[in-house]
Amino acid sequence: MTKSQTKTGLIIALLFVAIGCGTINKKNKGKGINLFTVQQDRDLGATVAKEIDGNPTQYPLLDSAKYKEVYAYIYKVRNTLLNSGKVDFKDDFSWRVRIIHDDNTLNAFCTPGGYIYIYTGILKFMDSEDQLAGVMGHEMGHADMRHSTRQMTTMFGVQVIEQILLGNYAMLQQLTSAIVGLKFSRKHESEADQRSVMYLCPTQYNAAGAAGFFQKIDSLGSNSKRPPEFLSTHPNPEGRIEHFNNSKITLGCFGNNTFKGEYKKMVSLLPK
Repeated sequence: MTKSQTKTGLIIALLFVAIGCGTINKKNKGKGINLFTVQQDRDLGATVAKEIDGNPTQYPLLDSAKYKEVYAYIYKVRNTLLNSGKVDFKDDFSWRVRIIHDDNTLNAFCTPGGYIYIYTGILKFMDSEDQLAGVMGHEMGHADMRHSTRQMTTMFGVQVIEQILLGNYAMLQQLTSAIVGLKFSRKHESEADQRSVMYLCPTQYNAAGAAGFFQKIDSLGSNSKRPPEFLSTHPNPEGRIEHFNNSKITLGCFGNNTFKGEYKKMVSLLPK
C-alpha cells in the first residue's frame, strides 16, 4: 500500500467514525459530529496560542510575573470551575489563562484545547467574581463542548482534516484570526450558557453569575457607540438572562456568593 493510499484510508476511516457515531471521543456523545480528534483540538489550540503569544502588537499580553496577583486571582477562579467535577475535558485540555491588555475591547475567548484569553476591557466592565466565573465558564464551555472544531467541521469538512493528516500546520497558523473571531451559532451559545451554570452550580458562586454580565450588556442599549465585541462573536439567544436564572433553579444550585469586594481589589491592580 502506497503512502498516499494510507493517508486516504485514514481520512475515510475518520469520516466513517464521525458520520457513523457522530463523535470521535466518548466524552463527546450527543455533542454533534466533529471530524477533529481531541488531540487535534489540543494541537490546534497550541498553534493558535503560539501565534497569539508571538504577536504582541495585536495581542498585548499582561506579563504574568509583573501582574502575578491578578493572574493568581484568575487562576483561582479557573481552578474552582475545573474542580466542580463537571468539566468533561478537565484533564485533557490546557486551560491556560492569559490576559490581553486592551481596555477598549469587551471580550473573552477560549481556543480549542482550552487556551483562555480575557481582555482587560471585560475585566473592568464586570462587577463581581461570580460574573467573571460565569463568563469564564461560558468560554470554557465552548472548548469543553468542542464548538470551534465542530464549527470548522461544518465550514471546512474533510479538507481541514486532510491538511492536518498531511502535516500542513502552516494552514492552521493562518486560521488564528478566524478562531479568535469565530462567531458561534445560537445553539452553541445556549449550550455554553448551560455549561456555565453547570460548572458554577457545585461551588459557592451564584451559578447564574453570567446573567449579571449580560444584564450589564443589555443596559448599554443604544447608548453604546458600537456593539461590544463579545456580542459580535457571541450572538445573544432570546431569553438568555432568564435561561441562566431558570437553569440555576432547575439544577438546584444554592450558592449565592458574588465576592464583589475581592473582585474590585483585583481590578484595581490592573494597569490604568
